[in-house]
Amino acid sequence: MTTNEEQSMLTVTGLHKTFPAKGSQEKVAALDDINITVNKGEFFTLLGPSGCGKTTTLRCVAGLETPDSGEITVAGQSFFSTEGKRNVPANFRGLGMVFQSYAIWPHMDVAENVAFPLKALPRGKRPGRAEIDRKVDEALNTVELSQAKKRRATDLSGGQQQRLALARALVMESPLTLFDEPLSNLDAKLRDGMRFELKRLQRELGITAIYVTHDQAEALAMSSRIAIMKAGHIEQLGKPREIYETPASLFVADFIGTSNFFPGEVAERPEPGVYRVTTAAGEILAALDGEGTVPNGSKVTVAVRPQHISIDKEPAAVSAPGRWPGIVRTRAYLGEYVDHVVEAGEFDVRVRGDSRTSLAPGTEVLLSMDTSSCSLLPQD
Repeated sequence: MTTNEEQSMLTVTGLHKTFPAKGSQEKVAALDDINITVNKGEFFTLLGPSGCGKTTTLRCVAGLETPDSGEITVAGQSFFSTEGKRNVPANFRGLGMVFQSYAIWPHMDVAENVAFPLKALPRGKRPGRAEIDRKVDEALNTVELSQAKKRRATDLSGGQQQRLALARALVMESPLTLFDEPLSNLDAKLRDGMRFELKRLQRELGITAIYVTHDQAEALAMSSRIAIMKAGHIEQLGKPREIYETPASLFVADFIGTSNFFPGEVAERPEPGVYRVTTAAGEILAALDGEGTVPNGSKVTVAVRPQHISIDKEPAAVSAPGRWPGIVRTRAYLGEYVDHVVEAGEFDVRVRGDSRTSLAPGTEVLLSMDTSSCSLLPQD
């Protein structure tokens, strides 16, 4: 049986990093005790808003930033350790990296761009010319750019430049490849296509990837696991479906996808993991994953995704927990679905349904929410 140590490709332990505050002698924490383990062949994403520390974490792994403390180990080799007083320079770490700007050399052709990181290796690790040519041809063939080998890099389209940057990372045959928002400069349609292309290559080649993005759809579509970051620490870590369907905090629920938030108060716990919550629109039954309990009378928020609320056109004379009467206030046709905004009590509830269901403003409706789709979020 393979042990976790044999499976892990990257281990980050107790990582801290501060930067001087602008116009002050004080320091601001960019990373606060980051702990991550990434397994071989995993597509691991650091996701969060600007300034949360995701790119700083990536740059620390790459050796482009020096942490204040902590440990970084890749494929069993220590790259950084405050206890061991070790800090391997970036050019000796041998990691492939794809930057947001692609960092393509405009005076070089496509093949020369791909060959550059190999030629820049320390003399003792640098391959011979024939070996470099072979590796370059393999990398360009993998990303389907062989026909553009002698073209100027700046003559390529945006999508081709992105693939060139990927080829330059692949040519290093690194145990770990780092991606810093590589698709953010592409238009929406091309970006959508490149997500699947990049994921396909990652799976086929068995690449272990650390991917930084602020695009939630990108993270959900591509990742094996996601670490949601906020203010220098990890708010939640898990598989995409786990994070989307069972957010651990109000921040995660708000950041990932679209949610309705209903503040209220716990009335009782009718069964383990299920709570009856009183809100301004009526009662609702919500689920709480994990251990521990929330006492009666506690202030909480119930999060419900718009697509997890059903809407029925019928007189709504009787309500029950999770079944609220309301009136359609507005609607928006969005092609694949229709969004309705329904006034229910004091809440404007967003409901996302089939494009064939479109109810006019003023229509009386009944909203129904299943307990398993209602997440209970204790308030801080």
